[in-house]
Amino acid sequence: GWREAVSATARALLAGGLVAVPTDTVYGVACLAQDTGAVRSIYRLKGRDGGKPLAICLGDVDCIHRYCQVNVPDELLRDLLPGPVTLVLKRSEELNKDLNPFTSLVGVRIPDHSFVREVARACSGPLALTSANVSSQASTLTVSEFQDLWPHLSLIIDGGPIGDVQSPECRLGSTVVDLSVPGKFTIIRPGCALTSTVEILRQKYGLVPGSS
Repeated sequence: GWREAVSATARALLAGGLVAVPTDTVYGVACLAQDTGAVRSIYRLKGRDGGKPLAICLGDVDCIHRYCQVNVPDELLRDLLPGPVTLVLKRSEELNKDLNPFTSLVGVRIPDHSFVREVARACSGPLALTSANVSSQASTLTVSEFQDLWPHLSLIIDGGPIGDVQSPECRLGSTVVDLSVPGKFTIIRPGCALTSTVEILRQKYGLVPGSS
């Protein structure tokens, strides 16, 4: 089942589809970040303002350098990723210019969830990843919670409930931190891993909070 599910998901994505996948935080909808048509489909699906950026999801830390300009030590990346953290970095020329064309930055996710990372590896390029819910509605922890999106998806991977469905903390999503300014970090969204993330950035790497 596992290998078949990975290859079926990769096939759907490579064909330009949108796929619902479990991550380490909440359910997400993914498409190929380099496929402009698929990226536009995600915005339509979510009813999302085009000025709100999409994150990219990669299978491995080593891939970050291809799509981002990294000005922090590799060890810092590996201390936070894979994990429930989105790192915001300057984007490289390699990334699709139609993905978040209004900003020079991009959020990078490497979820601590082997399925979605295997899918990213199978697609050999970044996935655009957003939470599986209509914009401004609560994040989803089971596939039944986003039934209204089902008709618009090529494939839905049911990984079972993510975390405690009764706990509001489990719906916070990843902690989003901007590392694009050397020596500083700015928390964009507290998310579910704020304390541990800030501790690593401040105590181990000596970064100081920037202005949000």
